[in-house]
Amino acid sequence: MKKRFVHTPEGVRDIYGQEYMRKLTVEELLHTKFRSFGYQDIQTPTFEFFDVFSKEIGTTPSKELYKFFDKEGNTLVLRPDFTPSIARCAAKYFMEESLPVRFCYSGNTFTNTSNLQGKLKEVTQMGVELIGDSSVEADAETIALVADALLAAGLHDFQISVGDVEFFRGLCREAGLTEETELALRGLISEKNYFGAEDLLIQENVQEHYRKSLLKVTELFGSYEAIEEAKKLVCNPLSEEALHRLEKLYECLKIYQADKYITFDLGILSKYHYYTGVIFKAYTYGIGDAIVKGGRYDSLLGKFGKDSPAIGFVIVVDDVLEALSRQNIETDVQTNDTLVVYSDATFQRALEKSVDLRREGICVTLCPYKNSKGQTDEEAGGTDEGYGIYRSYAENNHFSRILFLEEKGIREVLLTTTGRMEENWHE
Repeated sequence: MKKRFVHTPEGVRDIYGQEYMRKLTVEELLHTKFRSFGYQDIQTPTFEFFDVFSKEIGTTPSKELYKFFDKEGNTLVLRPDFTPSIARCAAKYFMEESLPVRFCYSGNTFTNTSNLQGKLKEVTQMGVELIGDSSVEADAETIALVADALLAAGLHDFQISVGDVEFFRGLCREAGLTEETELALRGLISEKNYFGAEDLLIQENVQEHYRKSLLKVTELFGSYEAIEEAKKLVCNPLSEEALHRLEKLYECLKIYQADKYITFDLGILSKYHYYTGVIFKAYTYGIGDAIVKGGRYDSLLGKFGKDSPAIGFVIVVDDVLEALSRQNIETDVQTNDTLVVYSDATFQRALEKSVDLRREGICVTLCPYKNSKGQTDEEAGGTDEGYGIYRSYAENNHFSRILFLEEKGIREVLLTTTGRMEENWHE
């Protein structure tokens, strides 16, 4: 007998029923908010050439990619990250565009890692990319959109931590670190491996004064005062300019009324090496990792032939749904679905009724009548026992009403969001 594969591989899962309806609802809420800021939809392939996500690009490490070959022998990968794909696409189709372009997207990403820690290998991500605008105002728009999008999804208790990669890069140059050492140090600090970071600096014979400064960035977080503390730590133009930009950014976010969600973290870094300026992550209760990650990547498009500044972010939809669940926040799933239950004698009327309802824009599911005991409607005598399985089915699948087409008329059962049922009879 053939083995029946009914389980999914580790790191992926099925989503169906009410859970999937909630997911689709949240995705639509996020998408509507993206579009309200003028972002246009874009779709890129699920798999790309390996070079789009290579080490030179600065994205996901090769060992964490799902790699395979096409018939020509090219190495292909399932996308682990949307940003390089959007950058490639923008460089190809918007090479001559001089004004800023705004993209929003939705899809699944894939990471081949054994260090799951409760995470999925396939997750749904939604995000935006603002290309062609290097201003602080563009930074503020992007971060304000994060706040608005999370609010639209139903979250209210969240925090957006903001930093700037250039602040850390300035400290590295001031200490005389090589680019290789800087990238290694960024990786250790982003993983919160502070002892490893200290050991690396000692091995590289970095002076104690600079070691303390580089490690102290992990302590520079909190309210706006964190920027004032950071000023005391540096005396190089790159870091000073980064702090000045963060000050201007905060003033812009006040205008957006998003400042109450903002904290600063000068030690915030990323395993993605393509970030070049402001960088941010959003956190909420019940989720151990950031539910939003983003930042500025002014050099990435140049890798694909178009020198242009850019900034963007990604929302991990699965984590947002988990946060909503753990915070007991209900997602209002709107539906006008109708279940039409018929017998052999009423099939034609049921079909005619369904055609009319669908023309009105109502979703209709036709279902032949049979109760849990296999009884017909006459045998059940119109009792609740005869209709109970349909009511349970309708509740579980978010139908707003049931129409039982009987020979003498239509029994209508309305299902309210509170679980209460109203029953009407129509001749």
